[in-house]
Amino acid sequence: MDPGSRHFGWGVIRAEGNRIAHVAHGVIDVDPSLSLARRLAQLDARLAEVIERYRPHVGSVETLFFHRDAQAAAKLGHARGVALLGLARAGVEVAEYAPAHVKRAVAGKGNADKRQVAHMVSALLALESPPRADAADALALAITHCRRGPIDAAMNARRSELPEGVAALLRPRRRRGAIAFASRRVG
Repeated sequence: MDPGSRHFGWGVIRAEGNRIAHVAHGVIDVDPSLSLARRLAQLDARLAEVIERYRPHVGSVETLFFHRDAQAAAKLGHARGVALLGLARAGVEVAEYAPAHVKRAVAGKGNADKRQVAHMVSALLALESPPRADAADALALAITHCRRGPIDAAMNARRSELPEGVAALLRPRRRRGAIAFASRRVG
């Protein structure tokens, strides 16, 4: 999930071993003339429908990044909170990834642009055409988790065998988390 308060992309993939397969994706567009509170309520209701329909085992959400516009960053944070709450309410494990990490995992470089990410998502999931940028970002988050999840689980298992002081130093700062939600615009 990479939430936005006007356009909120989501993507669902299935992972079996090293294979990933596209299940579904879309973008929740809410009326920008509504108040922020009403837009968030619409997002919550529509996300609940997506989560109920696909019943994911894990959810991937993009972490917050520093934004030049404090008001836009706050709105992004509100939409992100809706995504986190929706997943928690459904009992879904949550993983979070930084935007640069997702771009690096999918496109090979942390500063890849939206077009490159969408192209790689299409290629990796054998889609006929690239999805909208918001949905492509969400699918990229899900792909990132499917690639990182088993590695992180193995690393965490090994850490549990270490003395607590050493294990604490090696813990990742964020848990890795395949439903994902994404957005490119806030407001």
